[in-house]
Amino acid sequence: MFHNLNHKLILRIIGSLLLFEGLFLFLSSLVALIYKEDVFYHFLIATAISELLGVSLFFVGRNASQEIGKREGSIVVTFIWLIFTFIGLLPHWLSGYIPSFTDAFFETMSGFTTTGASILTDVESLPYSLLFWRSLTHWIGGLGIIAISIALLPIFGFSAAQLFLAEATGPTQDKIHPRTTEVAKRLLGIYLALTLAEVLLLVTAGMNWFDAVTHSFGTIATGGFSTKQASIAYWSSPAIQYIIILFMFFGGVNFPLFYFLIKRKFNRIKENEELRFFIFIILTFTFLIGIATFDFTHLSDGANYESTFRNSLFTVVSVITTTGFSTVDYMNFAPFVWLLLMILMVTGSSAGSTAGGIKLIRIQIAMKFIYFRIKKIVHPNAVFPIKYNNQIMKNDIIMRVLAFILLYIFLIVVGSVILAVSGIGFLESIGCVISCMGNVGVAFGEFGPSIGFSGLSIFAKWFLSAMMLIGRLELFTVFLLFTPIFWKK
Repeated sequence: MFHNLNHKLILRIIGSLLLFEGLFLFLSSLVALIYKEDVFYHFLIATAISELLGVSLFFVGRNASQEIGKREGSIVVTFIWLIFTFIGLLPHWLSGYIPSFTDAFFETMSGFTTTGASILTDVESLPYSLLFWRSLTHWIGGLGIIAISIALLPIFGFSAAQLFLAEATGPTQDKIHPRTTEVAKRLLGIYLALTLAEVLLLVTAGMNWFDAVTHSFGTIATGGFSTKQASIAYWSSPAIQYIIILFMFFGGVNFPLFYFLIKRKFNRIKENEELRFFIFIILTFTFLIGIATFDFTHLSDGANYESTFRNSLFTVVSVITTTGFSTVDYMNFAPFVWLLLMILMVTGSSAGSTAGGIKLIRIQIAMKFIYFRIKKIVHPNAVFPIKYNNQIMKNDIIMRVLAFILLYIFLIVVGSVILAVSGIGFLESIGCVISCMGNVGVAFGEFGPSIGFSGLSIFAKWFLSAMMLIGRLELFTVFLLFTPIFWKK
């Protein structure tokens, strides 16, 4: 069954990526050293394991053929997330700050998949280095471990096109450069620039350097881990909140559009249907939630208008970009608001962004397909090509979009039933599945933004960890591994 796989190349790529994880762990150990924390030694252990395993796997695959197919790409992408998580949890677990292996796995998987769901009930009790590592896992996973790494993988001498295809978030058509490696380098450059810009702005607005760095990691990666239990509500500064709103929005935008902005190709941005739809949804839902939460007993208070607008906008942008930061507990709002937020959790934002969810491009293509099918009923002999960004969509792409949406909804239903059978309430079951599979990080009811996921059973934590991985890798990448045809020559 496995004889036709390029085993050595799989091991070589995984080994190469583990070397990078070791460097990130070592960086976190330096934070522990600066703050004189005992967890420094646990970071060194994790670093040593990552580097030794990486060197060993790279050595085994040193003479590998350079050919990598879709199967090898899917295997690498899926297993590297798991291996990264098992090694990345070690500082949390060995230090005793998260003594449960299950909890440590959940927290770390939540980080690497940019979900931001946390089992911690007192995050501020963690050492600085662990807080830094939690947020850094977001940043690593934000653009995709593979999408970040393929810019560097040519150092080790092989092509990474299939890895990029396996990791790509949504059927985006915006191309920067025909060479995948060049694409990855440019995306990484934009990613770094946005991160640095947010750090500087947050510091200017009054946040200290450590919090600015960690929250920038979580914002541009649309992750949601905070160094404060109250999340962004800890800072009462409107300036800080507006800065984070802006960069959450950037995290939800198709990253190639930033390249077009730099190259002054403004027409490519102006004509992008997904971006226009993204902005339209944000404005519409902000207005609806603002009306639903406005205090009409203080109509003459100007501050009431501003705070309502800011909290509504923050919540909408945080949820649609699947970041999960919060300034208010939306469970205190009317159920109508919960429904609106649940819709945003499912849709997500743009393809080619760091966000989760179905992606708006798929929603738009499906809507156009339904509209033209209705027109086809009225005019059966007419031909109605479905266009997106002035390009005709091939039937194969449309079918893949519809299949993805159908599978996504099916998994929400099945996952909710499984959690409900395990003893979790109806609202909580649906909310947890939508939140974790969409990589949002905040749910509803007992697992709302002010509570977290600590009350879940062991089974639920492992199940939802799997949902995080499945959602982050766009469903089919993982499910392909369980189909017999995938393994046939």
